[in-house]
Amino acid sequence: MNKYGLHGKFNTQKGKADELAEILIEASQIVSKAKGCKLYSISKDPSEPDAVWVTEIWDSKEDHDASLSLPEVRSLISRAIPLIDGTPSRGQTLEVIGGFGINEN
Repeated sequence: MNKYGLHGKFNTQKGKADELAEILIEASQIVSKAKGCKLYSISKDPSEPDAVWVTEIWDSKEDHDASLSLPEVRSLISRAIPLIDGTPSRGQTLEVIGGFGINEN
């Protein structure tokens, strides 16, 4: 069964990438318990000091969308928005077809 994936970059206000990364790490701890979350990874590229990358894998788009309505996630989103420079780009929506660590159950 295919999974729903997202991969995107958040450009931050100058010097705010670490702060945003910490908020996203908090988010990863919350969504790790959400229905359908398989992966929520936060990354930085050393050549882009004011950017944070997020990669997510979910059982379905519906599971991902439901996670956005969790009160704890909504609170973190409100903390993160002021750190982001401009409107976040949509990023990539992916159909994850398999690979190591992707539970097929």
